[in-house]
Amino acid sequence: MAYIENQAGTPARGIRLGLIGAGWMGAFHGESIVRRIPGAVLEAIADPALDAAAELAGRLGVAKVTADAADLLADPEIDGVIIASPARFHSALITQAARAGKHVFCEKPAGLTLAELGAALTEVDKAGVHFQIGFNRRYAPDFAAAKRDLAAGVAGKPQLLRSLTRDPGTGSIGHAARIPAWTIFLETLIHDFDTLNWFNEGAEPVEVYAVADALVEPDFKEHGLLDTAVVTIRYSNGALAVAEANFSALYGYDVRGEVFGSKGMVQAGQSTATSARRYTADGVSADTPRLNVELFRQAYTDELADFADNVRARRDGETAPQAGFTLTPGAADARRALAMALACIESVKLGAPVALPGARLTAAAKAGN
Repeated sequence: MAYIENQAGTPARGIRLGLIGAGWMGAFHGESIVRRIPGAVLEAIADPALDAAAELAGRLGVAKVTADAADLLADPEIDGVIIASPARFHSALITQAARAGKHVFCEKPAGLTLAELGAALTEVDKAGVHFQIGFNRRYAPDFAAAKRDLAAGVAGKPQLLRSLTRDPGTGSIGHAARIPAWTIFLETLIHDFDTLNWFNEGAEPVEVYAVADALVEPDFKEHGLLDTAVVTIRYSNGALAVAEANFSALYGYDVRGEVFGSKGMVQAGQSTATSARRYTADGVSADTPRLNVELFRQAYTDELADFADNVRARRDGETAPQAGFTLTPGAADARRALAMALACIESVKLGAPVALPGARLTAAAKAGN
């Protein structure tokens, strides 16, 4: 008796990804690929700290390990790369990956200057590869739900926006001496800038005014540490926004966003791990997340799943699944958020508002409409 032909055919080849960077975030991304994203395969890991790369590879069952990212980029079995190295290497690695024909997912920021990022994104355009930046907040269920409402016009025309990031802490920062200068803008508030831009889609940031200080660890200010910041932003459509950050919230990780508009308000984010509450003689209490990978565990997974879907669609000549609203953060989003972070740095240095390059209020905004 012969086998009946399987009409479904041979399953499609998995998307094979290479990981550059085996540190905290890279390790979590590697785990997500291996354990939580069907159809994606972690093919290789590269990190100059070869012991860290080998340990992670052993834990995740990855056969290929190297200290040199060039080995990974030259591997014909790899479709795309996840760049989770220190930020100072991002633009160079984007350039090298694009020239090698690899699709690119890069953690934020994608560069440290607009010039180096622009050069890297030019290579992405030349190569025609998919580029995605790690603005994971877009994939958090509550932020995505808020965006869906905003896209449907629930809040009307945006007038006031707010986004905040308060990292969990103990009232002091044990690694304060190791935090690079301007981290609060380039690696923390850059998420808030993208959230505000995404929530106010179609408008451009025109001007920022940033105030920052070392309020958690004042003794480290002379070494360049800024652990607390507030930024006001003016958009081309007349909307005003506030972004704030602090590196030590005693009560846990706190990330929220809000849009107040002509028809109402939309909010996203909460400071508790679940909606469960305890009501006792001591008062009302709730558990709170203490790590980014706790608060955004699913969002980190879903952003990589979206990357894999886009790579698969390019490979197979298909259209990637659509969310019903703008979702995937790409080159323009990376550039816009970095421009805002750099303008904030300039604003702190000058003690004055700083205009974004080429941005202007619309005629309607000038007229107050």
